[in-house]
Amino acid sequence: METNRIEIICKNNNKRIKVLAGTTLSELKLLLEINMQAPIAGALINNKLSSLETPIYRNKTIEFIDQSSESGLRIYVRSLVFVLYKAVNDAIPNGKLRIEHPVSNGYYCEIFSNKQKINSEQLYTIKERMKEIINADIPFVQHYEPTSDIEQLLRDTNDSDCADLLHYKKKYYSVYYTLDGLPDFYPSLLVPSTGNLKIFDICPYFDGFLLQVPKKSNHMELAEIVEQKKMYEIFKEHRQWCHIIGVNNIADVNSIKRSDLNILIKVTEALHEKKIVQIADKIAQNRNIRLVLIAGPSSSGKTTFSKRLSVQLAASGIIPEALSLDNYFINREFTPIDENGEHDFESIQALDLPYFNLQLEQIINGEEVETPIYNFETGRRESKGKKMQIKEEQVLVIEGIHGLNPKLTETIPDEAKFKIYVSALTTLSVNDHNWIPTSDTRMLRRIIRDHKYRSYSAENTILRWPSVRRGENKWIFPYQENADAMFNSSLLFELSAIKKQAEPILMEVGQNSDAYPEARRLLNLLQFFTPISYNDIPATSLLREFLGGSGFRY
Repeated sequence: METNRIEIICKNNNKRIKVLAGTTLSELKLLLEINMQAPIAGALINNKLSSLETPIYRNKTIEFIDQSSESGLRIYVRSLVFVLYKAVNDAIPNGKLRIEHPVSNGYYCEIFSNKQKINSEQLYTIKERMKEIINADIPFVQHYEPTSDIEQLLRDTNDSDCADLLHYKKKYYSVYYTLDGLPDFYPSLLVPSTGNLKIFDICPYFDGFLLQVPKKSNHMELAEIVEQKKMYEIFKEHRQWCHIIGVNNIADVNSIKRSDLNILIKVTEALHEKKIVQIADKIAQNRNIRLVLIAGPSSSGKTTFSKRLSVQLAASGIIPEALSLDNYFINREFTPIDENGEHDFESIQALDLPYFNLQLEQIINGEEVETPIYNFETGRRESKGKKMQIKEEQVLVIEGIHGLNPKLTETIPDEAKFKIYVSALTTLSVNDHNWIPTSDTRMLRRIIRDHKYRSYSAENTILRWPSVRRGENKWIFPYQENADAMFNSSLLFELSAIKKQAEPILMEVGQNSDAYPEARRLLNLLQFFTPISYNDIPATSLLREFLGGSGFRY
């Protein structure tokens, strides 16, 4: 009967077809003859991310996503982690897996057996078991049951951290998955079966191992390992500190009594201040340093870090002088054009490097110069600027995305420079098998800041974010290991504090917006956090740059 048929609109090929109610996305993929450059990982039904096994009973608009998309690759990696967990469970007696954080184009992991880290032979055994599980093409089975029942099931399988997480979700029903009978929780969907996960590797990496996954640009090739020793050491140091205070996962923060939250805030902020003091001391102890360069990706807290560092430098008798890179843009008509035909203001070639280096040399040598002023309305540099001259006991502080790129200051001797990389390197995890991407913390910071200070909607910020990330991948991340010091600007309590401001802004994104799937994903992350008051967050906190109430002027 016609009444049993529904209309499906497919955004991938702009086709409209009528099918029987109850047709699954997998069946629709065949009916619509969908061919994509990488394996299809899932689909959006009315902009909501859904498994390929999902049946459709009403008229819907759908869009298939593959591994070349951020969402598709996340589905692949999450599914691969479950295979890894299953292999550890099968091959290692009392094995405990923890996925720590992304690093070196992979995911750093640790496995313990009876509280001892596994050896290379055991790692090889796990890898072979993963291959067996993948070749067996075992389905990932989704279950929808009372949350209290899932909590108990997970506790019965010694997965208490996951059970604790669900306890704070405070929902009647939740979703969990099983793989060959082994239960686990993942905050979003998985691929239909293990046979979809052919491309992977695991290899020793410092104190643990690295889970390698495919490139987003080529699903048949593994992403190359990029040596990031300094970055790893920063993660390791912070991870050890988290272990000491007993805060590793979201549930650990949620379980802290309200009276003790103030202590966590004070201790975390004190750690930030201690790190800033240590960096200031390094600069003060080397009188050859005349130039301090601060770089990092968007919403890392670079500006507040720069101001707090300047305070500590002044306390050491070194008076910093700030120099803005924004005033050294070339005239707009000469600005490089990106692949979309738009002005690429993030390109280092958008700066007048010869003139910038000339003035740097003059300033460092104690000469007085007239620094330019760039008029962003006209897109031209104005003739009259600001006079600047620094004394012997002063240093020049420059904050900008190109600070670690050698081309920016190529005429300045290395011994005269001190380079600092600042980023929110999230170390708090959802649970042992689910990490929080570092970019999520930064995006939430930016959404709040853009809304508060620039009157941008969350939709606007989310839609601009891929362009921001492309610029970071091109101009910032390749140079982060050039840093003389790294500063982790993340705070253990920040997503609990951000939640109150972020949720209503994200909820404004309409379901028909291209930003809706990402807004929904961020809301799903925030649902696990118990909100906290930010009255106890000091005015000097980096978080105040985004929440408001900072003691610094911006």
